[in-house]
Amino acid sequence: MLPPAHLRTWIEIDRDALRHNVGQFLRLIPAATRFMGVIKSNAYGHGLLQGANALSDMFRGSTSKHKHWCGVDSLVEALALRREGIENPILVFGYTLPARIAEAAAKDVTLTISNFDALHALAAAPRRPPFHIKIDTGMHRQGFLPHDFLKLLKLLKHSSLAPAGVYTHFASAKDPHDPVSTALQLKRFTAVCGILNEAGFSKILRHASASGGTLLFPESHLDMVRVGMGMYGYLPSEEIKKSPIKEVILKPALAWKTIVSEAKIIPAGSSVGYDGTERVKRSAKIAVLPIGYWHGYDRGLSSKGEVLIRGRRCRVLGRVSMDMTVVDVTDLARVRVGDEAVLIGKQGRDAIWADETAEKIGTTPYEFLTRLNPLIERIVLPQT
Repeated sequence: MLPPAHLRTWIEIDRDALRHNVGQFLRLIPAATRFMGVIKSNAYGHGLLQGANALSDMFRGSTSKHKHWCGVDSLVEALALRREGIENPILVFGYTLPARIAEAAAKDVTLTISNFDALHALAAAPRRPPFHIKIDTGMHRQGFLPHDFLKLLKLLKHSSLAPAGVYTHFASAKDPHDPVSTALQLKRFTAVCGILNEAGFSKILRHASASGGTLLFPESHLDMVRVGMGMYGYLPSEEIKKSPIKEVILKPALAWKTIVSEAKIIPAGSSVGYDGTERVKRSAKIAVLPIGYWHGYDRGLSSKGEVLIRGRRCRVLGRVSMDMTVVDVTDLARVRVGDEAVLIGKQGRDAIWADETAEKIGTTPYEFLTRLNPLIERIVLPQT
């Protein structure tokens, strides 16, 4: 693809890669188990609407429009999807303000109820949306603790509230070397589900597994799996990368590109960028890229990040600025204004993916990708 004439930087989303990745997970789960595509936080940087539409395209023609779910962080994200015509079930993982519960009910958005304050607010609402109960089985973040469950049941019945689902979240399911903690969490969750069933809540959706649990713990697939990072083409941890999961091959779905906006030769001994943190030892040709940490290219990549220009790796020189980054192109035969530079993705025979870049700054592809500026235009390819 040629650089778009109207853009200095853009993100390409590979629809075929997303379809491939979802297919890899569908092969692992039973036919009756639902699939939730986790598109929270702007679809991990891939674009909220782009992620939702890609999911809809993948499952179009299935026997039910409720074949798959969308998982989001907030009611804001959920309502944005409803405005764009997304009809599939949507679960909000995060906290919903009591004043906005009626909006969720009006748009048939499913909320997470994870504490007694939220439960009381739901009970007091004149219109009640569907909701899932979140159980804290060991993550110790959101959720009712198991010892609170009898009180929870009492309040549910007293308020005539019937959960549509119940779920938990594993703390270590992406570590194949620590199966004991996940097994313990699953045991606790199974016990809670049994109590719900005995209390008359038998037709509710049970779910526990994110990408790691789906890959490593088939016994935790239950009624639905929640796949986020795996859908976008990355294994959820370094430990899984090193484990013998041969049957799953994932393809990164996001490429981030920009252009060369200036190119020039500077003399030996010149410092580059703010604070003079790096000096060139020889006469050097530099290329200026019109992106910086505001766009999501982390300042920690100063003097160590790499980009692809004309199929060759070019190192970042000096500080990454807010809106500009300088790279060394001395060893390239010719670099011109308008040339494409790949920050994340493939060019020629080489590729730089988000996990490699994230490792250079001591973080994960989760953080790097979700911090990509949402104002950068996302282009879904192949275009229909």
